[in-house]
Amino acid sequence: MRITVDGFEDVHRIQQARFPAREPGWQPVHTVYVPADRFSSSTPSTWGGQALDLMKTHLPDAAALAEVFELPEELAAGVHARVAAKLAAEPVEDLRVDFEDGYGVRPDAEDGDAVAAGAALAVLHGEGRLPRRWGLRVKSFADGDPARSVRTLELFLTELVARTGTLPPGFTVTFPKVLMEEYLGQFAGVLAELESVLGLRAPLRFEIQVEAPQTVRFLRTDLAESLGGRLAAAHFGVFDYTAAIGLPPHEQRLDHPACDHARHAMQTAFAGTGVELSDGSLAASPASGSARDVHALWRRHAGLVRHSLAHGFYQGWDMHPSHLVSRFAAVYAFHLERYDSYAARVRAWEESREAGGGVMDEPATIKTLVAALRRADSALG
Repeated sequence: MRITVDGFEDVHRIQQARFPAREPGWQPVHTVYVPADRFSSSTPSTWGGQALDLMKTHLPDAAALAEVFELPEELAAGVHARVAAKLAAEPVEDLRVDFEDGYGVRPDAEDGDAVAAGAALAVLHGEGRLPRRWGLRVKSFADGDPARSVRTLELFLTELVARTGTLPPGFTVTFPKVLMEEYLGQFAGVLAELESVLGLRAPLRFEIQVEAPQTVRFLRTDLAESLGGRLAAAHFGVFDYTAAIGLPPHEQRLDHPACDHARHAMQTAFAGTGVELSDGSLAASPASGSARDVHALWRRHAGLVRHSLAHGFYQGWDMHPSHLVSRFAAVYAFHLERYDSYAARVRAWEESREAGGGVMDEPATIKTLVAALRRADSALG
């Protein structure tokens, strides 16, 4: 063959760098946010204990779970057992110490809280109780004081590394309210400098929060590549985003169509890049300790989690111990409900036979089914 395609090799190398063909690894189903002044080394176990107490009181058996979350009884039995075991063994998969909105503006106290947070996480690491993912959220550069944000991060990491001798695996830093694309490159430069100062071998990575329409405008497929592989994830911020586009307070919710649009823009921008995606949160806790109010909160939260899962967002934020119950219940039910049917369709494809029920699967569908099974195995642990 004499006909050649000029420049193909260069373009193909760009494709491979921008869209790495690798299997997705483990991803947490949630991120727990705790204000820095309320965080200690006991926080993960305290959250787990409170969630487990709520479950024992207001969700004592599978029948209660089936009623609250509207699940078939046979499915509820497996979900109930898994949720109880999870809360006892690993209630927090991803932890973020918050120095931004949840913390407020308190420059005189922030230095001490940053050091204390680093020390507390060092204790968790030393005791083998550090969540698989962990880190902090710093203040936004958009607030006009990048020095404050950088100082908090430097104090936190310096204390942690001094106590542990290294940076334990699973670390990430959340970079909020990115109103200007240039802030991303500046923050990546800060991380590179911190690596040098602290003598770190592994690169520091960060996740951005998509909290404004300005951010959505510069999301694109080559963004992660332009940041030298430091961009680990993008998390949606429901309340800042819905406020920024002018929605009334009672419409500031994760299942609003405007939030669906933003999430789909995130998916379009980062599909195939390896950048993980996370949904936002429900800013509510039970109105009281009564079963009626606890169940109402769980139903609302589980509905939002199901909405996120249906839209391909497999992670979200949890802001209160009660959310752990509804988070894990909704996630486990979502994966268990379809696991056997997905597995049967994959087996039928592998055996070159029809799956039955009028289903005619395409290769792309099989790829999605395999990915769903892999994600379910990871989530169900």
